[in-house]
Order: sequence, then C-alpha cells, then structure tokens
Amino acid sequence: MSKKQHTVIIITGPTASGKTALAIQLAQRFNTEIISADSRQCYKELNIGVAKPSAKELQLVKHHFISSHSIHDNVTAQVFETYALNAVDKIFQKSRVAVMAGGTGLYVKAFCEGLDEMPAIDPIVRSKIQNAYEIKGLSWLQHEVQSQDPLFWSQAEQQNPQRLMRALEVKLATGKSFTDFRRGNKKDRDFNIITLGIQLPKDVLYSYINTRTDQMLKEGLIDEVASLLSWQNVNALQTVGYKEIFAALKNEMPVSGAVEKIKQNTRHYAKRQLTWFRKMDGIIWGNSDELLSWIDENLAFQ
Repeated sequence: MSKKQHTVIIITGPTASGKTALAIQLAQRFNTEIISADSRQCYKELNIGVAKPSAKELQLVKHHFISSHSIHDNVTAQVFETYALNAVDKIFQKSRVAVMAGGTGLYVKAFCEGLDEMPAIDPIVRSKIQNAYEIKGLSWLQHEVQSQDPLFWSQAEQQNPQRLMRALEVKLATGKSFTDFRRGNKKDRDFNIITLGIQLPKDVLYSYINTRTDQMLKEGLIDEVASLLSWQNVNALQTVGYKEIFAALKNEMPVSGAVEKIKQNTRHYAKRQLTWFRKMDGIIWGNSDELLSWIDENLAFQ
C-alpha cells in the first residue's frame, strides 16, 4: 500500500469545544492512533490546567505528543513538525488513517504546510531577551514586540511569550520583521490531509469553558500550580490557568478573582484560535455530529 493512500484527519477548533472526544471516536472507528497538536499537553509536568486527556481516554486510544517532553525542553513548532511526521510514519505502518487533534494553530500549520527557514540568531541576543523577560514579565515583552515589530504584533499570538521572544530576537538580530521570513512556500505531503473544525454557538462554547474551569478547580488545579511555583517563569507555564493561579498564590489577587480571570482569558484565547483557523483554507466546519456525518458520507475506505 503506497503512502499516498494514507490520510490524516485533523480535528481542530477552539479550546473546550470537544476535540478530544471527537478524535477518540474517529480513532476507534478507524482502529488507529491520535497525535496531539497542543503546545502544552506535551509537557509531563502539566495535567489538569491543560485539559490533558484523562487516564481512561489515554487507555482507550494510543496518543502521541502527550507527556512527551518536560517544561524545561525547548519545544517549538519545528520540533512538533518533525515529531508528528515521524509519528504518522509509524501509524501508517498499521493503519490507513491517523488522527490529529489540537488547537495550536501554528502546530497544525507546521504539520500541513511545513515552516519557513528562519535566520540563525546570536545566542547573546537570545539570552538578553530571555533574561529581560524573566525579570520584567510578559507586559514588557508585549510592549517591545509592539514597538519593534508592529507588523508581526498585529497578527501575533499576543499571549504567547515564546512566539513573541522569537519575533523580537529576529528583529533585533536582522533588523527585519519576523513576517519578512514567512515566504509561505508550502511543502507537499505524501498523504492526504482532511481538516475538520468544531464550531459551536458562542454561548455554548463559553458555557463549556466555564464548566471546564470549575471542574479543573475541583480536580486540584491549585495544588498542581502550587507544585510548579519554583518554575513559574519557565515559558511553558506562561499559560492560561497557571499564570492566574500563580498570581493568587502570591496574594496578588483572590482565588475567586483568579478563577474569573481564567475564564475570561480562556474565552479570549478561544476567539484568537477561531481567528487563526478561519484564515486557513479547506477546513470543514460543523459540530461533532455534523463532522461525523461528513466522514460517513465522504470517506469510502472506512
């Protein structure tokens, strides 16, 4: 069987929309495995706050890129691209279909299209930016990127310090905007890609976000975050659900205020995710039932 007969079904969409559940349904239907496209679920130290699949869900279907790295590792979109391509090669040895699920837009793009080559950066420049960020925080980093590279800032993931530091170091090292190095040359993949996007009414999605946040608190989110307090400046922990509880643990706000802030910031993140994915071509949108029906009608090889 040639690899061109193989297909990767990508399930994407905003946080809390039900990507994991749908991916598991499809993986069981096709007797295959799932590759996570989530930039935080790959960290073994993070569990509750990143809505990692439950132990039961992980037993139902084999997952890749879940708890595969440490928060101290430098995990980038390039790292994910290489990892995911290796994973699908292994899956295709056993199945005609692989399933990918996740809401990190850059990771999905890297897998589908590849990434442009970026310039080499002097380690001194990188170190200075990282040190300044650790001392001065995200607001400083956001201001610097907005000032130095307004073109990139206008389309950036503005809460993602890793992306912002990367853009700033490119600007300071080359004098050019990060966007100048995005040539948009898409790589050809030797397998088919079908991308399904879960779309829900805004009020339903926001209700899911609120319910999931409350459930995270019941499951022990505060204790999980407290156990990571020593590493609060690590990039992987500049994440919704962690940074707000860190603030509460340092008495910068009450826990109740941190919980409301998590819900608010998660809603903002969901909005940014949808903005990203709606710019991508070829995504088939619908709720989970509609997407399952589309699979039934259009994939004859199941």
